[in-house]
Amino acid sequence: MTNKTRKMLVTSALPYANGSIHIGHMVEYIQTDIWVRFQKMRGHECHYVCADDAHGTPIMLSAEQQGITPEQLIERTRAEHEQDFADFSVNFDNFHSTHSEENRELSTLIYTRLLEAGHISQRTIKQFFDPEKEMFLPDRFIRGECPYCKTADQYGDSCENCDRTYSPTDLINPVSAVSGATPVEKESEHFFFKLPDFEQMLIEWTANHLQSESANKLNEWFEAGLQEWDISRDAPYFGFEIPDQPGKYFYVWLEAPIGYFASFKNYCDRENIDFDTFTKPGSDTEMYHFIGKDIMYFHTLFWPAMLQGSGFRAPTNVFVHGFLTVNGQKMSKSRGTFIKARSYLNHLDPAYLRYYFAAKLSNRVEDIDLNLDDFIQRVNSDLVGKVVNIASRCAGFINKRFDGQLSPTLSEPELFERIAQTNIAELYESREYSKAMREIMQLADEVNQYIDENKPWVLIKEAGREEEVQAICSMGLNLFRLLIIYLKPVLPDLAKQVEEFLNIDALSWSDLQAPLLDHEIKKFKPLITRIEKENIEAMVEESKDNLESSESDTAITTVSNELSSNPIANEISIDDFSKIDLRVARIEKAEHVEGADKLLQLTLDIGGEKRNVFAGIKAAYDPAALEGRLTVMVANLAPRKMRFGLSEGMVLAAGPGGGDIFILTPDDGAKPGMRIK
Repeated sequence: MTNKTRKMLVTSALPYANGSIHIGHMVEYIQTDIWVRFQKMRGHECHYVCADDAHGTPIMLSAEQQGITPEQLIERTRAEHEQDFADFSVNFDNFHSTHSEENRELSTLIYTRLLEAGHISQRTIKQFFDPEKEMFLPDRFIRGECPYCKTADQYGDSCENCDRTYSPTDLINPVSAVSGATPVEKESEHFFFKLPDFEQMLIEWTANHLQSESANKLNEWFEAGLQEWDISRDAPYFGFEIPDQPGKYFYVWLEAPIGYFASFKNYCDRENIDFDTFTKPGSDTEMYHFIGKDIMYFHTLFWPAMLQGSGFRAPTNVFVHGFLTVNGQKMSKSRGTFIKARSYLNHLDPAYLRYYFAAKLSNRVEDIDLNLDDFIQRVNSDLVGKVVNIASRCAGFINKRFDGQLSPTLSEPELFERIAQTNIAELYESREYSKAMREIMQLADEVNQYIDENKPWVLIKEAGREEEVQAICSMGLNLFRLLIIYLKPVLPDLAKQVEEFLNIDALSWSDLQAPLLDHEIKKFKPLITRIEKENIEAMVEESKDNLESSESDTAITTVSNELSSNPIANEISIDDFSKIDLRVARIEKAEHVEGADKLLQLTLDIGGEKRNVFAGIKAAYDPAALEGRLTVMVANLAPRKMRFGLSEGMVLAAGPGGGDIFILTPDDGAKPGMRIK
């Protein structure tokens, strides 16, 4: 790699301001943070910015259901997100919001330039309209059968099974995810970005700026033919109004990527950095985006084309990663593996997850798995048993026998030189973190072997060999320091503790060249503790019991958002479905649950048998209005202990959440205990 100082703008995908961060999201932010920290340690000018994606219909509807303004919702969510990121040591140079004046100005500028250059068209289209909610439906608020592969329950703009894109009107048997009503077609005037104008530019850019897997996927889209992109939405909509077009708003996906520039502009104005240097064409600066594979279409087609068409530079590269599975399966609330960032932090050190993700991540577009048993074993073996063990084995002798003073010379300069000269920098640069972690742990094994072979605990008992023990332990601590330099991008908090212990300034990559000699260290304190299985179990249990989230286990909801691509649950057979015992139940009693925001406690009669069930429908129903009503419940669901008591079944309900949750009601004539087939 060149020694020239590089100037880089780096971003991660914008988290949506309508929900909490979970550990699946953290894969991306940790991956990006490691790369940025490495670049800064190398002495490069690297700016890492992000923002909450704060616009769109889901924000508007969620705020309405909670009885607050969208602005209040996004500010509350932003505070939560920023705290989660900070506690995971994700160090943004700036974290902003797409609901900002910088984003309004830049979105208007880019749109106006595209319009003036002839890259915007306007025409009347037929669009799905919800007759109950009296609103046009965003693509992601329409579900139906894919027109190509016939997979059921797909979004209105793309299929998660075959990755094809289409118009919502192409869906088979469409349903509104807001009200459950069958949408009707209604005409509306819309604005379109002429993506086909940039096909040749995109073909050339793709060949030199993307991972091979991403480039191959784009080639499929090129072969299918690029289509014009609808960039407008009708009121009511929470976002920016299109200039001179009252009642028309920028589609969230047009101005969300512009949020990268908006956050950077906010940062530049505050820190007196030249924004244009990083964003104009022909600059020797670099721009990188880290994203998940579910939003590749927007970042590798629309975004570079929009930038090119409006006089800005295209990205240097877009680094795409896969999804996270837990114990080999999609994250699941029922299994307790849909783990929020805060639930993890309540029980475990974030350093553990940062290291484990690094030990799994490569530069390829592939999913990674968090196996909880392997997680315990690998962290305890690598970080505690190998790396930190070196310091604990050597520091005691230096502190107790030599007043914390390291030797004036290295006893094994060749060993130091060999461990200081590795390819780990190249592995970080190319995002081959798993290879880097393997290399570092092999070096840790060598250092431990060096200590084992020299046995300072034996030599210290022999008269006249004190200086030799000091040299061995000083050598061990110098090699430990090299390992910490290598690990610092992954484990910044551990590195800070080591800097304090070694009594040195912040470590940089250049510190690999010079050993620490004739230097006084401080008293050694434990740096990291082992993961205990009890902590993992407590985290999983908390995740199971977290029924107060927006996706409650007690009520079936259909809320989705325009920026997430949540995987559909694994398919089941008719035999699996036949195991579910659906029974008619009479609600004998309904009560508020003290300390719960969304739960009601229901006493259900299912034909002579009484059941106690907690249901997340408090926002939709007055308890008194429920008593005496019939509903449908899953009668053979295993009882589940919650902090409020034992829940002995599940009431079936549907709706977008909040005040719009509708318990399923059987036909007239049904009796409690009757089985539904």
